[in-house]
Amino acid sequence: MVAAGIHISKVETSKLQEMTLENLPFGRYFTDHMLEADFENGEWKNVEIKPYQPLLLEPSLAALHYGQAIFEGIKAYKDADGNAAIFRPLDNFKRFNISAERMNMPTVPEEIFMEGMHTLIELDKNWIPSLPDHSLYIRPFMFSSDPVIGVKPSESYKFIIILSPTGPYYSTPMKIYVEEKYTRAAPGGVGFSKNAGNYGGSMLATALAKKQGYDQVLWTDAFEHKYLQEVGTMNVFFIIGNKAITPSLEDGTILAGVTRDSAITVLKEMGLDVIEEKISIDELMDAHKNGQLREVFGTGTAATISMIKELRYKDYTMHFDTATWTIAPELKKRLNAIREGRAADTHGWMYKI
Repeated sequence: MVAAGIHISKVETSKLQEMTLENLPFGRYFTDHMLEADFENGEWKNVEIKPYQPLLLEPSLAALHYGQAIFEGIKAYKDADGNAAIFRPLDNFKRFNISAERMNMPTVPEEIFMEGMHTLIELDKNWIPSLPDHSLYIRPFMFSSDPVIGVKPSESYKFIIILSPTGPYYSTPMKIYVEEKYTRAAPGGVGFSKNAGNYGGSMLATALAKKQGYDQVLWTDAFEHKYLQEVGTMNVFFIIGNKAITPSLEDGTILAGVTRDSAITVLKEMGLDVIEEKISIDELMDAHKNGQLREVFGTGTAATISMIKELRYKDYTMHFDTATWTIAPELKKRLNAIREGRAADTHGWMYKI
């Protein structure tokens, strides 16, 4: 499939000849090609797929000064027969434009985002690893490109898609510190959008947690630092008794994760009651003390399902024996089976290349 209106320039020799696709670090290597498009004078133009290359940018580039920048994370997989498919890209496309609207940026048309992505991956599909827990990570992003200093929405934007073959994001269960000083998001803010500032603002708290021996932080609400939000770059689930509880999206402080939504569907198929509601750290500690808190895990495109072996709040530490868990491993197994073509795609999640 070649999307209409996309100019394609191919590399002469693939970089793939010089590397192996086994045990790759996340986001370190990139495929031969990239997609690039410009928004100028109220319309999208100059849509092209070309060799992966550096960008030539003005020092006055608006995005560098005022932070109008958004992105998505998507994955493509190969089945045992070598057929390639993308996991739920339409959901990411819709969320990308929700982020664009919140950041006062133009939306990207489906024929550029979806058809452009399809064409790009078709061109670089040999870069999709065929190993367990490996995939092709897809990074669409957009930023303001006016070469002007001034606090106002940009009039021009650049949309790009790059591809990165990758292995597991978190290879071992994590230790998490419950954050009670710094805030990721507040109602009325941009917590629900996938904008660059959300991630830049999280780095200090994460670095401080790592100094104490923890991998990530579990964010709490901005007012009381009591209600739980996201864990690092992931949504979070708590298995309490026979229920799976995940923080509600109602306040607009939490990203509506595609993997989160997929996990909710599969957990229900596994026979669990899934509840989306506010949950406080006090409720969580009570459940742990009563022996009801069975499992804690994060969900996200990069990480898929990541088990949490330790959770610390103030001086109280919750330890978990992840080797005895049944729900998170089964959830990961079922999602991977769908993605890798080993189970029926009854929900229509896989977008074939």
